[in-house]
Amino acid sequence: MVDALTWVNKFINFGQIQLLATTTELEDTSMVLPGVMLSLVVVYFASKVGGEISNKFGLPPVLGELVGGVLVGISALHLLVFPEGEIDGSNSVLMQFLQTTAGLNPAAAEATFKAQSEVISVLAELGIIILLFEIGLESNVKQLIAVGIQATVVACVGVAVPFALGTAGLMIIFGVPAVPAIFAGAALTATSIGITSKVLSEIGHLNSREGQIIIGAAVIDDVLGIIVLAVVASLAKTGKVDALNVVYLIISSTVFLLGAILLGRFFNSWFENISEQLKTRGQLLIPALIFAFILSYIGAAIRLEAILGAFAAGLILHATDKRIELERQVQPIADMLVPIFFVTVGARTDLNVLNPAIPTNREGLVQAVFLIAVAIFGKVVTGFTVFGLDKINRWAIGVGMIPRGEVGLVFAGVGSASGAISPATNAAIIMTVILTTFLAPPLLRVVFGSPVKVADESENAALNGAVTKPLAVEATQESKHN
Repeated sequence: MVDALTWVNKFINFGQIQLLATTTELEDTSMVLPGVMLSLVVVYFASKVGGEISNKFGLPPVLGELVGGVLVGISALHLLVFPEGEIDGSNSVLMQFLQTTAGLNPAAAEATFKAQSEVISVLAELGIIILLFEIGLESNVKQLIAVGIQATVVACVGVAVPFALGTAGLMIIFGVPAVPAIFAGAALTATSIGITSKVLSEIGHLNSREGQIIIGAAVIDDVLGIIVLAVVASLAKTGKVDALNVVYLIISSTVFLLGAILLGRFFNSWFENISEQLKTRGQLLIPALIFAFILSYIGAAIRLEAILGAFAAGLILHATDKRIELERQVQPIADMLVPIFFVTVGARTDLNVLNPAIPTNREGLVQAVFLIAVAIFGKVVTGFTVFGLDKINRWAIGVGMIPRGEVGLVFAGVGSASGAISPATNAAIIMTVILTTFLAPPLLRVVFGSPVKVADESENAALNGAVTKPLAVEATQESKHN
């Protein structure tokens, strides 16, 4: 009888424990949605204020979003922080606010902190997918093919030189492991077409011979950069450099991108027919997003990156007659999700790791100086690879390739999220993006000097088929969008 009572008591106690655990679990998740809402308030406020201030000084709004993220993140105000390393809910001002106003106990606050951070991270990932889809929509495949030999050479050198110097330098000089060094070197390859085209338009050199080469090379840079990003991000997942794996990734990403483009001509007519048959809201946008997400999944499934699939989907749908309307409908979604990505990139960046007052940080600061030097030199040298043209401003071409802008931030964000790069290296990449973006506009004005005449048809023919006015116009439209 005593044994029976003992087992009954144990059963009752077990039930009480389970009930308490269930109650605690419910309590842990009850404030996740409010936590996410507060986080989004911080994200949107930081992105809008930062973007407006940046735009006021003639800089791209995305740079302001990045700086705004740095200010609200772990480097400054601790409003938007993520559970990485030794960071927990006690480091978050938002969680402290929830504890005070909602009466959360420390355990519930910690659970809420982790859950809401995961939601924000997923939204940021969706943001980068939408961003690459939008970039693909704005890229013209025919104009990519027609940019000419000069722009192609400039783009290839502008990718190869900073990548090789950055990777080799970090490995040899600083002893950085292969995968993080490759990721950091890859982050130096991109060029921001939006920033450069805006400045060229402002100073009247967009349609000059130099301007045509710069814009064409920047467009090719974007495509090469996406392929490089897909390769290094896949390397980061394996944690090691396998020569056969690298070859596979390069070939598969190239085949995937080209194959998607070639098959796109058959898909476009089907897509247009489907969208015309649908009568409810979203008849154009929803099929486009379905297509983009399917290609994103395929890209991820074959060990590439989802963003490569999104970019390919955008390139394909660029050729549809409904492209302009589709771009218009995608923009509000991009306005909602893309700032989350850029602000979280800034928020995750701990600039304190570059504080020279702390002895252990000095190596990271030296890495930052090295990456900045490589980032500038690796692009300036591209101007001197232009051949067969007399009286060409090679300094202007090189300087025009310097700004990394939003493309460099994509590399930093993916690298940070994958854990492939250390906090110091991530901060160094962010500093490189910021500095090159700030330097490019005034330097372009200096090296170009007074405006020159727009290249005429004979001069354009000398560029071996370099970009023509439609590409320049499209670049101007993109710069306005950015």
